[in-house]
Amino acid sequence: MKCDVVSLANKKSGAIDLDDAVFGLEVRRDILTRAVNWQLAKGRSGNHKTKQRSEVSGTKSKPFRQKGTGRARQGTARAPQMRGGGTAFGPHLRDHSIKLPKKVRKLALKTALSAKQAEGKLVVLDAAKPKSPKTGELAKQIAAFDWGRALVIDGKEVDDNFARAARNIVGVDVLPSHGANVYDILQRDTLVLTKDAVEQLVERLK
Repeated sequence: MKCDVVSLANKKSGAIDLDDAVFGLEVRRDILTRAVNWQLAKGRSGNHKTKQRSEVSGTKSKPFRQKGTGRARQGTARAPQMRGGGTAFGPHLRDHSIKLPKKVRKLALKTALSAKQAEGKLVVLDAAKPKSPKTGELAKQIAAFDWGRALVIDGKEVDDNFARAARNIVGVDVLPSHGANVYDILQRDTLVLTKDAVEQLVERLK
């Protein structure tokens, strides 16, 4: 499919042919859901921890005699019902990551790109290479596009001037092509790809 290419000056600078195998797939919400859940689960540290009854400090002896006190019988001061005792069924160190086949991950990324294209929220830039790393100048150029919250994906490496200028602009995030992922793409209003990014993504996903 054909897609217009624009410059940072908001002028049309040609057209590009987007591969239907990457940008023209049917949008499958189930695949996107699985990819987002996998990505978020993988990012969880899993280092939450409470002490069990075997880990809290305290004596192991019986706190008071079995009979004659009028109190309920207790065998240890470390039990969960005792003040200062261990936590019953508390969180423990674990790995939250889940498995997702590479084919499904690949399909999910293609589906996310196709979803942005189908919504008309995919923009192709000829190049993300401003003349200077001035945040004010780049902010004015981006404001003319009315992108909203945008994710800009460049080629193998992000241009240094663009990265430095964009890092202080609220609502604009920048990634190299190998960092493209489903969660970040779906989270933003507009997906902006450079021509280099389109080539890299097609080569990676086809």
